[in-house]
Amino acid sequence: MESMDLPADAAAEHEALLQFLYLAPVGIVQTTADGAICMINPLSAQLLMPLASDGNLANLFDALDPVAPELRSMAASFAGPSGAICDGHRVQLTAGIPGGEDPRFLSVSLVKLDAERFMAVLSDITLVMRRERQLRQSEAWFNAILTGVSDYALLTLDESGRIERWNTSIGRVTGMLRQEVEGQPFSVLSGPEEIPDARIGDRLREADANGWSLEDAWHRRADDTRFWGSTMIAPLHDPVSPGDAATAAGMERRYALIVRDITDKREAAEDLRRATIMDHLTGIANRRAFFDAAARELERWRRAPRPVSLLLIDADHFKNVNDRYGHAAGDAVLRSLATTLSGCAREIDVVARLGGEEFVVLLPSTDTAGATTVAERIRAAVAASAVEVNGNLIRCTVSIGISSMERDITGLDALIERADKALYVAKAAGRNRVKAHGTCMAPAA
Repeated sequence: MESMDLPADAAAEHEALLQFLYLAPVGIVQTTADGAICMINPLSAQLLMPLASDGNLANLFDALDPVAPELRSMAASFAGPSGAICDGHRVQLTAGIPGGEDPRFLSVSLVKLDAERFMAVLSDITLVMRRERQLRQSEAWFNAILTGVSDYALLTLDESGRIERWNTSIGRVTGMLRQEVEGQPFSVLSGPEEIPDARIGDRLREADANGWSLEDAWHRRADDTRFWGSTMIAPLHDPVSPGDAATAAGMERRYALIVRDITDKREAAEDLRRATIMDHLTGIANRRAFFDAAARELERWRRAPRPVSLLLIDADHFKNVNDRYGHAAGDAVLRSLATTLSGCAREIDVVARLGGEEFVVLLPSTDTAGATTVAERIRAAVAASAVEVNGNLIRCTVSIGISSMERDITGLDALIERADKALYVAKAAGRNRVKAHGTCMAPAA
């Protein structure tokens, strides 16, 4: 409404409100219930414009869908007449470059004003996230120190990650005997199904590069029962820069390994993990969790190159499903796709929803040929399945693009871009196809 159409007092108040909104140090957006933007201040436009592929900021949920598809379903499922839908929901915008620029993050708070209106507050929290990563390292050390004496084991490892000697703390936590652990890789504490031997070198290199390597996983006791343990590895030798090969070659490397039994804290930790890294609709990893895991894997690749591949997966003609059967049916199809993808992946693979109907699978220690095998297995499984919604049997297919890590790839964004190009070729070839970047990249006639 124009201010000239209002009474004088209301017009002045209206102008003051507009001035506040436009000058606010955070982005502010007001929308209708379906996300159509009624008011947006310049900072919001600046933050959202890079996400709008066509430069059109008509709908907040559409703009954020590629990076935060869960916001639409969170808003739709909010039952109250008004109130906070989410507060400071963190959205990862870019992957960043290992050893280079940091990933970019956006904070989104969404409030339901009434049945017809939503208000969103946006802010760039990239610097905040950087400081939090630095703080987590300090907290990890304090946690290891302050945890009760009775629930941790302290070991020393040689340069290959083998346990140098047994001590009573190992027996206290795991019940294992000297002959069971001395000279064995530290994966003996968790079993080969939990920490593959190939990961041992990764953990040690991470400790060298960062001063520590922290990971939570299942561990085993001598009686084959399990406990949820936190393991932290820290180097006992002086740090060596990645480029100082001569010093590294002549240095005796040893490490400390602290294993803590945190079984009693697992439920709370899992609740927090689900809230921060799982996709709201499908239950698999969200965009932020994928970027975090992929960044770690590419950092490992940078230190010790090995095959790493990525599958970019898109549901074919998904808009038709929504248009014909409704968004609830579309959501059911997406959940079914997520279940199928997870069923076709290994424990060490990362399966995530990137946005909308787009999914991604990161395949460590997998070359292009192996990735193609996995992708074909996924494609066939999806094509053979169906989802029943309100008596309707809905079938769907997927197109898949594959890229594999190479020396000329600067980071995760570039790896995804190559997979996206291969995905475009798969769609142009008729959909329900698998295409790998660099092989048969010309679209079919």
